[in-house]
Parts: sequence; structure tokens; C-alpha cells
Amino acid sequence: MKRLVRVLRRIFVVLVVIWLVITGASLTYNFATRERAEPPPGLRFVQTADLQTRYDSWGTTGSPIVLVHGAAESVESWSALVPVLARTHRVYAYDITGYGYSERKAPYTIEHLAAQLLGFLDAMKLTKPVLVGHSLGAGVVAEAALEQPEKVGGIMFLDGDGLPIPGGGPPRAVVNTLIVDPYRTSALRLVLGSDTLIRNIYNDACASKCAPLTHDEVQVWTRPFRQQGAEKALWQMVGRDIPAVQPDRLALLKTSPVAKSVLFGALDNQGGSAEQTATRVGAPPPTILPNQGHLTQISAPTEVAAAIEELVARS
Repeated sequence: MKRLVRVLRRIFVVLVVIWLVITGASLTYNFATRERAEPPPGLRFVQTADLQTRYDSWGTTGSPIVLVHGAAESVESWSALVPVLARTHRVYAYDITGYGYSERKAPYTIEHLAAQLLGFLDAMKLTKPVLVGHSLGAGVVAEAALEQPEKVGGIMFLDGDGLPIPGGGPPRAVVNTLIVDPYRTSALRLVLGSDTLIRNIYNDACASKCAPLTHDEVQVWTRPFRQQGAEKALWQMVGRDIPAVQPDRLALLKTSPVAKSVLFGALDNQGGSAEQTATRVGAPPPTILPNQGHLTQISAPTEVAAAIEELVARS
């Protein structure tokens, strides 16, 4: 019995030493990486409801199109699609609160995100634009169309079904217990500082159909997460479900006069079911692009633009 007690005591001491070493290393790393990145110069902002929203616009003629990005994305995520659309349309894109360079303000709910979008339409004085929502953005444009359909000409579900993630995420209490500082901050900064990890995440979302990211392009994707307040906003979102529309509410779109369209990459493993989405919201049969992943607006901009043009014609 005494021998067992001694063994357990030694194990406890070893574990405490390991914990102290890891914690010390984490605190040191966090201190060394405490500097925040500056926003890029020349950003444009507009007041939308209760937020200062970063946005950009392109094109001078044609009907308006508003692009709403997904989780961990920003205005820059539309860089391949915008030149195609802007030939014949006025195109707008903005950063969802919690991501990009817009003001970060909780709660990060689907209602708050839709209020930002509707506020953007008012601020830019847009008349019945087509709203294109990618991934998380699909839920945002759906909620906006449900709340104020008179302001919307049409909506596209682009690689997103607008619904909560099946099964939800891990319970918030568990996440807050296991993912704590200083370790979560160290983990996040290690990921953001690794070109290899970012490229792997990007390639998976693209189903390896996008051009490889250069170091500078990796910086474009990660820079928003190195802004002042970005980590706090991320931790406020961690442990909560991705903002989405509940199935019964989403189904109300079936009787809405707003024109609907659904487009998915055939290899998309993140956005849900294109066929079920079209049926649920009363859209025509979906467009499914072969050999494309979750970022079709990057890897197949011409095809995506053609589908948006078809939606514009119906709206």
C-alpha cells in the first residue's frame, strides 16, 4: 500500500511539472505573439443597424447583387467571382460581424447577422438586390428574406443549406471547460502562423480544385483573425452552433414570392444536400457543379456567375 502511495505521488508530481512547463511555454508564446496586425489601408465602412460594417463594391451599371460570405471568410473570398459579375452588375460584398474587418459585436445569432445585412441594404439604398449567401451566408440571406421579403429580389444558397449543423456542436460547458486560456490562444496562433495548416484547410474546402495558396494569400485569409478583438469574438462564438435557420422556419420560404436558387459543388462535404435544400425552400432543381468542392465561387467563378445571372433574370 505504501509503495502504491509513493508511485501515485510521483505520478502526481510529474503531471504537475508537465502542466507547469506547458503552461509556462504557452504564456511565454502568447506574450511573444501579442502584437496585433493592422487592418489593410483603404478599407471602406458603412453604418448598418448597430454595426460599423466593412464593405466593397464593383461595377457601375446593371441590377445589384450582394455577396454574403461564410464562416472564417471575408470580402476577399469573392475575389475570383467579382470580376465576372461586375461586367454587367453592380456588385457589393461586406464582412459579417465576427469575421473580416467589420465591427465585432455579439450576439452572433442568425437574427443579428440578418439585421446587419438588411441594414446594409438600407445604407447602400439598394432596391431588390439578389443576395448570394455562401455556406454560413446562406442562412443569413434566408433569414433576411424571411424577415423583409419586400427588400429582396432573389436569394441563392451557394454551398450552404441555411440549416444548423446536424447534431450541433459540442456543449458550450464542455468547450469552455476544455478549451481554456492560455492554451486555446496558443493553439489558435499556432494555426494562424502555419502556412501548411491553412493550406490543408483550404485545400479540403476546395476539394483540391483551387490554385495553391501563396504565402501572401495565406496572410490575406488569416490577417482578419489577427486584428484587435478578433480572438475575443472567436471565443464568444466557440461552443455555439453556427448561426442558422431552424428547418420549420426555413420551409416558410417555399411560399415566399422571393426567387430562389441553389448551387452546390458536387464534392462539397460541408454545405448539406443541394436537392433537399431546393425542395425545402421551393427552388427549381439545384445546379450541381461536377468536380467542385465547398469554395465553388473561387474554383468555378464563371459557372457560379452564370447561375446567378439566371436567378437575376427570374427575380
